[in-house]
Amino acid sequence: MATIGTDTQHPLLWADKRFHTWNYEMRETFGTKTFKVMLDAGFTCPNRDGSIAAGGCTFCSARGSGDFAGSRRNDLVSQFNEIRDRQHLKWPEAKYIGYFQAYTNTYAPVETLREYYEVIVEQPGVVGLSIATRPDCLPDDVVDYLAELNERTYLWVEMGLQTVHESTSQLINRAHDTDCFKDAVNRLRARGIRVCAHIIHGLPGETREMMLETVREVSRMDVQGIKIHLLHLMRKTPMVRQWREGLLRFLDQDEYVSLVIDSLEMLPPEMIVHRLTGDAPRDLLIGPMWSLRKWEVLNAIDAELVRRNSWQGKAWKGL
Repeated sequence: MATIGTDTQHPLLWADKRFHTWNYEMRETFGTKTFKVMLDAGFTCPNRDGSIAAGGCTFCSARGSGDFAGSRRNDLVSQFNEIRDRQHLKWPEAKYIGYFQAYTNTYAPVETLREYYEVIVEQPGVVGLSIATRPDCLPDDVVDYLAELNERTYLWVEMGLQTVHESTSQLINRAHDTDCFKDAVNRLRARGIRVCAHIIHGLPGETREMMLETVREVSRMDVQGIKIHLLHLMRKTPMVRQWREGLLRFLDQDEYVSLVIDSLEMLPPEMIVHRLTGDAPRDLLIGPMWSLRKWEVLNAIDAELVRRNSWQGKAWKGL
């Protein structure tokens, strides 16, 4: 449980943090460090293969946002073992969440999904799964299977909202609308499945208020987690052309830190913050280059929370 202050001048604390971190939640739930093992199961995406659209979201890398996942040239167990062992050097007593990260991980028949998911659930030390997908790739039979899986293991479904603004959605070729996202949330939550919403700060053409309006809308949804991403521009993505056309401006670090603090203040205290920035491979990143100093950014967020005497949920009740 968070340490709760007696008035609005004293912050909520989750251990030593002023926001509800994934690490805190995992230690509370499983009693030890629990990390995600990032996997590439070889899926594609309906926004790439032409069934819904073509070209993919303009920010998405060639690896379908799975740049740090295992190699799809290897089977899932080999991927799992390699990444688990690498992270075990830092956390030798940890447990694991199998993270189906790359592309759209419910975009296949249920029989295929069952084959892929179950082999990871069976691995020693695995306590749950996190499945990244699109809200338009959750037919009823898939939701039924996820509900069954949710009865047997600790399950999250992660979905990319990115923004609630349809003008931005068209610009980034998201190829689904916000109502589709909300409907998917409602269908998953009706079966008791945890949902994590992904949003991006710094999308082309968005003002500060537009970005915060997305956070405000997410705070009102029945989602249990959020990932706040900084937009990374990577080589060989369609967004490079938008950048060259002047449609994209990189946020600076202070600006991003301030946006994150304002975002955290609007989120309900029980919502779990899975991440506060993102990663991009150094050799692919065009900008903003300051994002490569990830721990510096995270430390700056912690320091600014203290300086502003702020915390997650401080402004939530007023929304």
